[in-house]
Amino acid sequence: MKQNKLIGLGVATMAAFLLLSVNTAEAARTDMVDVSNHNGYMNVSDWTGMRDKYGVKSMVTKISEGTFYKDYTAANNIATAKQAGIYQNGYHFARYKTAAQAESEANYAATLAKQDGLPNNAVLVTDVEAAEQQYTPLTTNDYNNFIFMSTVQKYGYRTDIYTSGSWMNNIMTVKPGTGWIASYPYVVGDKQWYTGNHAWQFSSTQNFAGTTAVGNFDVSQLNDDFYTGGQNTKPVNPVTPPVTNNNQVANQDYAQTGTFTANTTVNVRSGVANNAPIVATYAPGQSLNYNHIYIVNGVVKGRYTSYSGQTRYASMGYIPGGSFGKRSAVSNSRTYTVRYGDSFWSIANRLGINMNSLAAKNGKTINSIIYPNQQLMY
Repeated sequence: MKQNKLIGLGVATMAAFLLLSVNTAEAARTDMVDVSNHNGYMNVSDWTGMRDKYGVKSMVTKISEGTFYKDYTAANNIATAKQAGIYQNGYHFARYKTAAQAESEANYAATLAKQDGLPNNAVLVTDVEAAEQQYTPLTTNDYNNFIFMSTVQKYGYRTDIYTSGSWMNNIMTVKPGTGWIASYPYVVGDKQWYTGNHAWQFSSTQNFAGTTAVGNFDVSQLNDDFYTGGQNTKPVNPVTPPVTNNNQVANQDYAQTGTFTANTTVNVRSGVANNAPIVATYAPGQSLNYNHIYIVNGVVKGRYTSYSGQTRYASMGYIPGGSFGKRSAVSNSRTYTVRYGDSFWSIANRLGINMNSLAAKNGKTINSIIYPNQQLMY
């Protein structure tokens, strides 16, 4: 949660990672994002970018705090998430120390949630991380949380507890199979924490590069469908989002070569920009040999030369995010299948190499006869 960093929680800086290595460990998934006034008014394009590029499928927006604060961005953020097809939830920052205060805060939060348009059956979470609970006995916190949650349920909402890993079953009880737990490792890598709970919040500094969403966000991995109302929580193959910038250039580039084998339909563009015209696609299982890597607003592009001799750029994945296929090293000797009407001159021109070197590598001269379907190394 943005407003109050979890008390007693050692917040660590997440290590950045690059999807250029073939065997990069899979990081925790960005299944759910929580937002508040600190993130401002979210647009539909913010949510669709998160959805399409990072697999976000659920959101939690701050509704209220105590009985004195209403988050002014909640109604907008619920509405825009709904338009983008993102499942909507809300949270209340708890200040209660007694059962009476818990009931009052629950009525306050649920009433505002209704006003803000939070749909029935959404989750309205109690965010329990304040000093009021830190110095209250565990049994009292448990009872107060019970009162809050049972009161909220009367409004047609499902409920859950958000707290830190260091507070869970220490400051309050979080039953197995419930709870949204925050704990930020130094390096996420392939760690899988709190898999016995509904959700694990693993970072408060996620940046959604390549989308219209600006700033750092709290992100969580979902371990079941509690926060998606039954929607599938497995990782999805993202699709390329619309881009409005017509003058994109590569943010980074790498002199790498290799073979890329698609595991989903991959767009091929005539230029390196994300909005360059799509001129071809690769189906799952099809491969290409790339001769350079570019990163354009978080999209990884593999450059290659087409059979027609044109330079093409295939979308290979996102940073951070996911890969659209498998990448592996390619041998120095690649092969070209001769087509009817080919000559050493036309092939060399198509591949962007010297025709004398091409012929010599195959034990021939440029005057040698070549035949359709013959394999030439280059």
